[in-house]
Amino acid sequence: MYSYTTLIKGARLIVETCMTVQPDNSVLVIADEEHMPVAQAVAGAAYAAGAWPVVANVTPQVTACLASLKVPMEPPPHLAAAMLNSDVILIATNLEWANRFAHVNPVRQAVDRGAKIASIEEGMGSWDLTVADIQETVGRAERIIDALQGVNRVRVVTEKGTDVTVSIEGRPPLKVIPIKEAGVMMGPIPLWGEVAYAAVEDKTEGVIVVDGIMLGVGVPGTLPEPLRWEVKGGRAVRITGGAAAESLLKTLAGSDANANVVAEFAIGTSTKSSFGSPSEKGALGTVHFALGDNSHAYPGGQSLSKLHLDGSVRDVTIEADGKLIVERGVLKV
Repeated sequence: MYSYTTLIKGARLIVETCMTVQPDNSVLVIADEEHMPVAQAVAGAAYAAGAWPVVANVTPQVTACLASLKVPMEPPPHLAAAMLNSDVILIATNLEWANRFAHVNPVRQAVDRGAKIASIEEGMGSWDLTVADIQETVGRAERIIDALQGVNRVRVVTEKGTDVTVSIEGRPPLKVIPIKEAGVMMGPIPLWGEVAYAAVEDKTEGVIVVDGIMLGVGVPGTLPEPLRWEVKGGRAVRITGGAAAESLLKTLAGSDANANVVAEFAIGTSTKSSFGSPSEKGALGTVHFALGDNSHAYPGGQSLSKLHLDGSVRDVTIEADGKLIVERGVLKV
């Protein structure tokens, strides 16, 4: 049961620290019924800051899209218009839906117009989080970006069998941090942190063993059995791993030509992101790879797809042009 008393601290952290909402800002909160108390608390904090919040209930869209990946993620025209006329957009919904919503056209267009946009992670009212924690997450992201400056190839290895090389040559980083800036692509807040790249679409080679979470396969937490992607020429050409693999293959087969492209490579930077949920993708010691689209959200991305499905890999070792970045989940830069 939500309590507005316990929610208000988290709502103020979102509004004042993460989004730095200003007086007279137009604030749009997109929410489903389950997260409506969170949405109302955030809207109230925004109003207290002098902004003008509006809450949009998208429960039917969230329910339909989670029931079937064939349901389009694009919002209806009147919601898209509201997004394009908002200074701040916050999404308080099922986080898997919110992560997929990041790859719709109005998000890209709102960002290009200078909006701040973010999704709100689960657990508001119970976060063990301080402003200092947020600053540390940001600092790790900045150190990783500095370490990968000018790097061409990154190798990721794990004891569970991942051994893959990704090209990020010429691809700028996307810094997904809890303090959002105007005109920067959306990401979850306030626990999450990552440095993401659009993988050069035809260069990824090797094996990826997804042993954390996988979006789009109907498993809400940690996979009961790891997924093994065999990647050649930038595409997952073989996927194995029980029922989740069968579900993922069915989804990819029913989509488009770029659905199996390894489109994203990202490194987690947060010690507060929880494992076994979509927030895991922001956890320090993990990387995640996504199949499908990278054209909407990632600088330089060339893969256009209806899908963007992430899978996380735990306890990673990362080398960038031979330089050690992470060793068995421990940051080395």
